[in-house]
Amino acid sequence: MPPTEAEREAFIRANTAQMAPPHVPELTLHLADEAHDLWLKTEEELAGIGLPPPFWAFAWAGGQGLARYVLDHPDTVRGMRVLDFAAGSGLVGIAAAKAGAAAVTCADIDPFCRAAVSFNAAANGVAVGFAADDLVGTDGGWDVVLAGDVFYEKPFADRLVPWLSALAARGARVLVGDPGRAYLPKEGLERRAVYEVPVTRALEDAEVKRTTVWELT
Repeated sequence: MPPTEAEREAFIRANTAQMAPPHVPELTLHLADEAHDLWLKTEEELAGIGLPPPFWAFAWAGGQGLARYVLDHPDTVRGMRVLDFAAGSGLVGIAAAKAGAAAVTCADIDPFCRAAVSFNAAANGVAVGFAADDLVGTDGGWDVVLAGDVFYEKPFADRLVPWLSALAARGARVLVGDPGRAYLPKEGLERRAVYEVPVTRALEDAEVKRTTVWELT
């Protein structure tokens, strides 16, 4: 039997602590750190307890850079309907809500993300919606689509590029935060900002990742 929502909530509370992502210190998230066993578990061990890899438990470089951009440029989202795609912890969507978005939907197919996003939104005093469906190929009429660190696998990237490009073509503003992942598109992007984002060597190959915010054109 898959974990119940109450069991997911209890797991998140037991395996995370509230802390500020280093590049977005004005926000607070429930994140794993070296003090928690979650940090040390392999994917095989996590699968054994029915837990997908807990991307929601870490503030990835792409998301931190994109959240920083939104907070520093609130006009990007103010008064807009915003989708935070592959939201994980909800970091980027929460930043959009803080920056004055009219409505924010955090979308992620990992069932643990619903509880993680709910906890994190409450910790930051904002309200965001959540979508558990795979939204690739759909159009919810969003004004802005934010995607942090999504080009890490080729099959996923191959699905995303046509969809995000179609949204941009119909007038949505599509912003991507990317720390140099292998499958970032090589064309159709304009650089909006570059950040040096502190990360954890246990997850990445460095302690600081140069992260670029791109806009699809």
